[in-house]
Amino acid sequence: MNDPSRTMRLAGVDIGTLTCRLLIGDLPPGGRLIEVRSERRILRLGEGVDQTKQLSDAAMDRVLQCLREWREIIDASHVDAVAAVATSAVRDAANRDEFLDRVKREAGFEVEIITGHEEARRTMQGIRSGLPPGVTGVLALDIGGGSTEFILDWPGQNPVVRSIDIGVVRLCERLLHHDPPTDEEVRQAREWVERETKAAVADMGNYQMATFVGTAGTITSLASMAQKLPTYEPARIHNYRLQLGAIRELEQTLLSRKKTDRAGLPGLEKGREEVIAGGAIIIRTIMETLGMSSVLVSDLGLREGLLLDLATRSTPGGTSR
Repeated sequence: MNDPSRTMRLAGVDIGTLTCRLLIGDLPPGGRLIEVRSERRILRLGEGVDQTKQLSDAAMDRVLQCLREWREIIDASHVDAVAAVATSAVRDAANRDEFLDRVKREAGFEVEIITGHEEARRTMQGIRSGLPPGVTGVLALDIGGGSTEFILDWPGQNPVVRSIDIGVVRLCERLLHHDPPTDEEVRQAREWVERETKAAVADMGNYQMATFVGTAGTITSLASMAQKLPTYEPARIHNYRLQLGAIRELEQTLLSRKKTDRAGLPGLEKGREEVIAGGAIIIRTIMETLGMSSVLVSDLGLREGLLLDLATRSTPGGTSR
């Protein structure tokens, strides 16, 4: 057990369908998480999983190479505890055990495959750690590569979580086959997202009264593009209010271009040009379905939640979930 009276250094690794993320942070007693090192790489582990139910050898190799590098960084950082999780792509893959065995053997990580509900719980921990003053109830939206989570969280109540099997990689692979997508493909995509969104929130309760908050790469990328940032600036993206009108304009720009012509658009992270149009369709359709005119952008999410959850489990009296 760690001494609760001293600052803890923690590391978290999020192995996502599209992106892998590393966060090393210091957590002082009773204080806020302080970032020490942060990395993210678009590696597309979930490429093809929607059709084949298999992680490809090439995708596994890409992720393993990254994880070996991150293992060295973590070891050199003298952390007190490490948490590594995998989400939708690994959950859905028939050969997940092979992948997890390789990760343990080659990179030294014990990976926990978390459910959509557990992913949402830890994501909300991360979001809550950085909200502006005065925010109480939150309806959080976490658009991933393979799934999207809706999390309704009111103080003193258990969060209500709904996870739908639509993410940017899954949507692009299943429906957006042309480059750029055809009107019919976009129509089918909107119908799918609208149908799943309505089903997800049907029994959620008073989500309209909560602050609508969005996290993860699609929403932070669109916030960066809306501000035409030459490089990703967390301080300008976190707690930025992204308007539906700006999302519609960006979606139109993205859908009118081929993938190669999206590369280099101001604010768009390299490697995201293949899926950002799908992401724009998802967030626009969800906001229109829910009647939301803007979304508060959180640069904090699952990675930060991983570390905060890890701190709870690593101190005396903490509970392991």
